[in-house]
Amino acid sequence: MATELKTRAGELYEQDFVRWTEDQAAALRAGRLDALDLEHLAEETDSSGGRDRRELDSRLEVLVMHLLKWRYQPRKRTGSWESTIRTQRREIAKLLGQSPSLRREVDAMIADAHATARRNAAAETALPLDTFPEACPFTAERVLEDEWLPG
Repeated sequence: MATELKTRAGELYEQDFVRWTEDQAAALRAGRLDALDLEHLAEETDSSGGRDRRELDSRLEVLVMHLLKWRYQPRKRTGSWESTIRTQRREIAKLLGQSPSLRREVDAMIADAHATARRNAAAETALPLDTFPEACPFTAERVLEDEWLPG
């Protein structure tokens, strides 16, 4: 019986992921450990942290790019840029609130994101790449600070 439940759960994982998650959550809540698809549960648990990490990295890249554009192309500042900066900061704060352990990675992630943000800022502004510094000119504290905008 237990093997049959696990086999069905494994098949459902491949056929209907949302239904699989609902069934697994229900089995956990009911204490029906024999119905758990442990292999896929472990895989999904591992990948959840990776998703948060990738999302944080992506949001930091967009945020740093907009901060660079704000600083190095002041005559073209728009409400849209400011809105993007606010949105990224808000979503990053939510991510860090849900996964505080990611906070220790923010400095390194900003440094890594800066290289791509720099190239994207150059492409979007049509300014020469060397307009933008090779190392991120903003501290993590400033990047994440709600009301701060570079001068």
